[in-house]
Amino acid sequence: MQLNPLILKERRCIGKRIFEEEQNSQDRANYGDYLTVYLSSKLEPEFGSGFSKRQLELFRQFYRSFSNANTLYSQIGWSQYKLLIRIQDIDKCKFYIAEIKKNNWTVRQLERQINSGLYERLLISNDKELLLLQAQGEKLPQNAKEIIKDPMILEFLGLKKESIYYEKDLEQAIIANLQDFLLELGNGFSFVARQKRLNIDGDEFFVDLVFYNRLLKCFVLIEIKTHKLTHQDIDQLQMYVNYYYRIEKLSYENATIGILLCADKNDSMVKFTLPEGGNNIFASKY
Repeated sequence: MQLNPLILKERRCIGKRIFEEEQNSQDRANYGDYLTVYLSSKLEPEFGSGFSKRQLELFRQFYRSFSNANTLYSQIGWSQYKLLIRIQDIDKCKFYIAEIKKNNWTVRQLERQINSGLYERLLISNDKELLLLQAQGEKLPQNAKEIIKDPMILEFLGLKKESIYYEKDLEQAIIANLQDFLLELGNGFSFVARQKRLNIDGDEFFVDLVFYNRLLKCFVLIEIKTHKLTHQDIDQLQMYVNYYYRIEKLSYENATIGILLCADKNDSMVKFTLPEGGNNIFASKY
């Protein structure tokens, strides 16, 4: 729920008054708890549950996390701020604020991204400064490593971990939850095709999923593997990537990227199968 910015400021001001009163108390032991209980007993009967002890404690934490009123944004609602005030790392909080503003995340989407460790997963291939600049729209990603996540978290597909699935089952589940899958892929992705047919001298091949990334200006091909990755899987995807690079890519577009979405992988095998310095084939566990 989006709130009037004035209401957010009022809640911050209430938190500020509680915090300052708590800090000025001569006897600080348990004073904060006493104060919120006392204020709630006075305010809740007249103004309702919005002034319960729990809510007043949230107002206090809201002020402590956002003591500068200029850091409040109309695009971010109270329910989202309640998630943000739990984050202790300042850079991590700034990252999620920038992503909310840029992508118009709902409360559910923000909660999922925090719980799935989006910030930490992207840090694997980025430094903090670069990650924040990209989130704030001050710098575009320069290569696929800066946006591709490993692992990918696909809990929204609703597939039970102990069950056995065929690749077509996983593909169908992704298509049925395409909006959530695009969110997991990250910024700039759009869906192009499923089971894209390639005709190579009379032989037919089918790419599981084709996407396009407008930030990197390139096609992104995804092959789904429900087994541990093999070098044959990498060779197959490399052929698809080469085809797109030579046949489908326009002159102003960048080299095609391939992602092997797999149940398991041997990172050393992937490293030695790919050409040294190659940066267009990636393997991500799900």
